[in-house]
Amino acid sequence: MHTTTITTSVRRRCAGILLATALTATAFSVSGLTGAAPAQAASTTAHEAARHAQEKIGFPYEYGGSGPDSFDCSGLIQWSYRQAGVDLPRTTYDQHEAGTPVDRDDLRYGDLLFFYEGPGHAGIYIGDGRMVHAPGSGDEVETVSLSGHFEANLTGAVRVA
Repeated sequence: MHTTTITTSVRRRCAGILLATALTATAFSVSGLTGAAPAQAASTTAHEAARHAQEKIGFPYEYGGSGPDSFDCSGLIQWSYRQAGVDLPRTTYDQHEAGTPVDRDDLRYGDLLFFYEGPGHAGIYIGDGRMVHAPGSGDEVETVSLSGHFEANLTGAVRVA
């Protein structure tokens, strides 16, 4: 009988430890300490920035424009990410250097795309092989396909959030 009491006591303790471990793991997961939550938060930030850029479709291009009423390509990126809570540098070169390089096969919504050497132009990836950008003088912020001209001139992509 004494052995049965000890065995039952050990089983209860083990069950209690397992339950406590499971609850602790759940708490860490919910609070974002496992690493999964920060990735989700970054994705949410990138989505928010891309959404802000798309809200500016139809607004005029202006060299040196950084919003909220006119933009050049890097100004649109800086303004959009600022609205999402991320401060980025002003120029395409510095924005390129501020991010983590991403392979074109791994593009995600909100990644920054760079074109020509320098880089000389930039846009925000919005999925389905498309980007939003401020193209140039006399034009307006627009969405375009990356196929053709832009695909041929893509020199890099970075993830900043």
